[in-house]
Amino acid sequence: MKKNKETKLKNIRHSLAHLLAKAAIKIDPEVKLGIGPVIENGFYYDFLFSKKISEEKLPIIENYIKEDIKENLSFKGEKISILEAKRIFKNQPFKLELIRDLEKYGSTNFDDIEINIKQGKSKKKKKIDYVTVYRTGDFIDLCRGGHIKNTSEINPNAFKLTKIAGAYWRGSEKNPMLTRIYGVAFETEKELNDYLEKLQLAEKYNHRILGEKLKIFLISEEVGKGFPLLLPKGETIKNILINYLRDKEERKGYLYVSTPHLASSRLYQKSGHLNYYSENMFRVTDPEGEEYFVKPMNCPHHHMIYQYLVRSYRDLPLKLAEPGSVYRFEKSGETYGLMRVRGPITQNDAHIYTDQKNLEKEFEEVIDLFLEVFTEIKIFKNYWFRLSLPDFTGKNREKFGGEIKVWQWASKAINQVVKNKGLDLVQGVGEAAFYGPKLDIQIKNIYGREETLATIQVDILVPQKMNLFYIDSQNKYKNPIVIHRAIIGSYERFIGFVLETTYGDLPLWLSPIQGVILPVKEKNENYAFKNLKVLRENKLRVELWNSEDTLSKRILKAESEKIPLILIVGDREEKNKTLSLRVRKKGDLGERDLAYIVKFIYEETSKFN
Repeated sequence: MKKNKETKLKNIRHSLAHLLAKAAIKIDPEVKLGIGPVIENGFYYDFLFSKKISEEKLPIIENYIKEDIKENLSFKGEKISILEAKRIFKNQPFKLELIRDLEKYGSTNFDDIEINIKQGKSKKKKKIDYVTVYRTGDFIDLCRGGHIKNTSEINPNAFKLTKIAGAYWRGSEKNPMLTRIYGVAFETEKELNDYLEKLQLAEKYNHRILGEKLKIFLISEEVGKGFPLLLPKGETIKNILINYLRDKEERKGYLYVSTPHLASSRLYQKSGHLNYYSENMFRVTDPEGEEYFVKPMNCPHHHMIYQYLVRSYRDLPLKLAEPGSVYRFEKSGETYGLMRVRGPITQNDAHIYTDQKNLEKEFEEVIDLFLEVFTEIKIFKNYWFRLSLPDFTGKNREKFGGEIKVWQWASKAINQVVKNKGLDLVQGVGEAAFYGPKLDIQIKNIYGREETLATIQVDILVPQKMNLFYIDSQNKYKNPIVIHRAIIGSYERFIGFVLETTYGDLPLWLSPIQGVILPVKEKNENYAFKNLKVLRENKLRVELWNSEDTLSKRILKAESEKIPLILIVGDREEKNKTLSLRVRKKGDLGERDLAYIVKFIYEETSKFN
């Protein structure tokens, strides 16, 4: 029943994309049509308008769509010849390009075409001599379906066009920039209103908005898209997290290392990353003509350290950790705050080298560490585990390496550990990386979209490719199994998730400024400074804001910056050798002496110091 509802909703959204294109022609008869797929919660369509349009036009376009809905128009699919399709779309260059690619790559599936183009393949899978089109009234579009039967199935009050954005044709900067119009759609008006209300709240607490407001990070056009700058507060948060994780990991036998930001292309050729990942890597050539890559991941570097340190099975397990910064190419239009960046991506990265018989034990210890960390930080509650597997029969077969039986063995081991821990598990076929199955920790962001928060991966391929070995108890050479794990993913991305999940109200242990001392008058500043000195000697992150502004203005500023503790000192407090303590969300706790305040902060943050 649920599947039927999802299919119907998907068809409604797809049909609205067609109606959107039909309406766009009404406001601009010369418009060139791109594509209009269904996306999460809605749809979009890409256009090349003959004249610029603004979001002020969206209500007009909506009205055109609603008029068509009232007409009870049918969606009728039919197969037509390639020749006929070229005639129909002769004035639509983007449609003609798609038709030629459909013909060239021998597929009626646009997704398959994009993959073949990306991989440089031109050989046809099969000969096709037709394409599918759908007619809606006097509008015709190149499309494989599915759709509703009639516009009467659409509630005219349950959809809305939300925004206009720029998008390169087929996602390539080499192609024209098109105008993308987004819409959302549901079955009922209530569902739409609930979503829009949630969206409004999400926009208010988007980490990019909070990051600027709270002075956590900065995006500078001069620095470049996808290269955020952490401001002092952001760097403080990052270092708190690094130190917290390092303490935990070193207690569990992890050894910290440091690796360079560049490596020779020979390293990535050996590891196999050049074959599977080169399109996401930044290439550098030195003055001597040697080719290097900016580090996209830490693991090949750690493998070199393993080769130096390990000879015998007695050296296992080896646990190497590094808060290593990596850089990965993302299309400029797809970069997004701290969530999707080109760099730096400072990973909470570690690699555990073990033998086959101890794989489950080591994997279980990683899960235990994850659960311990996330229980302590008390920020993320609604997360779940996804076993990401390859799809050897599907469209991304080339993205996975090694023997299927070894993948199956590794997947079974992960399944067994998760089962032993009593954790719920969903499967994500086609989500694995090329060198092994992985356990992803998933959450939903403030927009309701699924995101990967952390990853634990079993590497069954690269140790063989890089000839990593140890000598077992029988004096035989064996390849180790490598567990790649990042308990909180990358520190920068984690900060983004934390900002959105907490609405910027960071817990006391993670707040870059834990408290501010506010002297009521200038004559109270000496007493305030003495308290500041003691608090800082106790390694507490406290600032003193002098009395240039009124007390009420400074309190308001501290509250707007979401500072957990406000410490007020006036004549009475100075006389009593106290501070008046205000705690975020708890209110005024009255006068307290300095020893109480130090103890209060310490008890709230002891696990993280």
